[in-house]
Formats: sequence, C-alpha cells, structure tokens
Amino acid sequence: MKKIIGLLLTLALTLALFAGCTNDPQTSSTAAPTQTTPQTQPQTTEKTEPVTTEAPANTTAEPTDAVTEFRFTRENFPRLDGSTACLPMAEAVCSVLLGESRESVQDLISFNRTTQSFRNLMAGDCDLILAGEPNAAVFQEMDDAKFGYDIEQIATDALVFLVNEANPVDNITTEQLRDIYSGKITNWKEVGGIDAPIIPLQRNEGAGSQALMKKLVMQDVALMDAPEEYIPSSMGELMSAVKSYDESANAIGYSVYYYANDMEMAQGLKLLKVDGVEPNRDTIASEQYPHRNAYYCVIAKAAKAGSPTRILYDWLVTEDGQKLLDMEGYVTNK
Repeated sequence: MKKIIGLLLTLALTLALFAGCTNDPQTSSTAAPTQTTPQTQPQTTEKTEPVTTEAPANTTAEPTDAVTEFRFTRENFPRLDGSTACLPMAEAVCSVLLGESRESVQDLISFNRTTQSFRNLMAGDCDLILAGEPNAAVFQEMDDAKFGYDIEQIATDALVFLVNEANPVDNITTEQLRDIYSGKITNWKEVGGIDAPIIPLQRNEGAGSQALMKKLVMQDVALMDAPEEYIPSSMGELMSAVKSYDESANAIGYSVYYYANDMEMAQGLKLLKVDGVEPNRDTIASEQYPHRNAYYCVIAKAAKAGSPTRILYDWLVTEDGQKLLDMEGYVTNK
C-alpha cells in the first residue's frame, strides 16, 4: 500500500507540470466550512481510513525510484459520475492520476447530474460519484433497496442567486428570496429595485440546486408552481435565461457558486449578496455566507480495500487530494 500511495502522491504533486491541467470553462455535460450532511443520512457505515503521507522535500516531474505494484490506467480507472459542477474536478483527477491532458480524458467522464448519478451508483452503472446533495428521496431509495454506501465530504460550495448585471438590486435577504419563490413578492420595487415584475426561474426537480433551494432557503415553505418556461433544463440554460429573459433584466435564478464563478458562466450577470454577505471563497470557507452546501465522494460500501475505487475515494480527502481540488477552485476541507 505504501507503494500505491507513493505513486498517487507523486502524481498529485506534479499537477502544476501538466500543461492540460488548468481550469477550462469550456466543459460539456450530459446532464473549516460547514460540515453539511445529507437530508436523510444513512446509518453510520464503517469505511477505510484515508491514508496520510508526507510530501517529499523535492518534487520532480518524474516518479521517484519507486516502481509501484499498482497504478491507475484507463482499464482500471473507476467509472465516474456526478454533478455538473463537479466536471472540472473529475477532469483534474483523471488528468493527474493518468498523466494525460484534460482533453484526452474527456471520454472517461460522462456525468448525468446529481440525482441520476446516485441512482447509477446504486444500479452499478458507475463506481464513484462526485456530487452535491440530492433530494431526500434518493437516500430513501437507497435505504429501501438496502444499498450500502460510504460517503465523504470533499469540498464545500454555496447556493447563490443571480440577476442580470443591469438589475440595480445588489443585496437580498433570505426572507425576501423565500417570499419571491413562494409568490408573495412579485415586483422588484418590493426589494429595492425598479417597478417591474420579477421573473423567478427555477431548476428541474432532479437538479442538485433545486434540492438545495428547498432545503436551505424554502425550508417548510412550498415553492410556487412555475410555468415550463421558468424551469431551464440545465444550469447553462438558466444562466442564459437570467441574462436575457424577455430581453429585460427582471429575471432571477440560482446556481452553485463554483459553476457560476469558477467556470465563468455568470458573465453578464452578477451574484447577489444574501443577508448582506457577498458569496466568495473566503465567506464560504469562513461560514459567513448563509447558504452553503457540500460536495461528496460516494462509493458502494462493497468496494474492496485496495481496489482502484477505494484507493481513489480515500485519496480525495488526503492533503494531496485536497490540494488538487483547491487548485481547481473548490473550497476544500483543509
């Protein structure tokens, strides 16, 4: 196992030397911070303890003299699935551990969004998921099926709210958001804006951001029924709709901070302060921003010790795994 970790450590620490490992916003999809826990947490399961290592004094581009018994290859690499906002994370992990460019590992990544990725794990259609929190029904499905799984928080994100940059509103309260999305507030002048109707865009029911909206903001208040044109099918479509819905600056929508900011999808938009706090890496990490959420790594409990799936799962929470995610722009647990 020490030899295994030696390779993983070396690969992680050579990240900066891979030309293809810079963050690329042009990713395509098919679909200490607060320790957020799932809405319906499974029974506590035992898991393999993450391995810890010490960084070598000098980092070189080539592996050190250790020729390991195990290494990640295309043939043994775990099948990945997950949330749209975790696509860059998956690309970086594949690129570093396989020693390939981000472009060349695209064929290994087919993400089906949050809810479906959990179902795919349960069905055996993937080995490891990198995802935000799904709605509570997904955890109930896995419990009902007696599907054992291990889940580990690997980073923290936040639910953020976006408007067209021409909208004069800069700050909104959680209570106002709840009133907007329940239909109680319908005009921007009620929250300090112009006299114009609010167009509150939502996400589809299976989206991770929709589950977060219900949990973090709406809580026990029901979301109003929205017309079909108010429910974009992807985060990218939501961004476009907020920018130009009805050729006005009257729409509002929500997404996760990483997708909106680090993937540079919010050009032409602005992120609203919520309860007076601007969403950024510092306010998310310090827990000042109110609506934070976790990113998880999840595998089947049946994944064997020493298997590529278990090794990758454990490595993501080590110092080196966390450094990789931090370099990708995620707010990590370190």
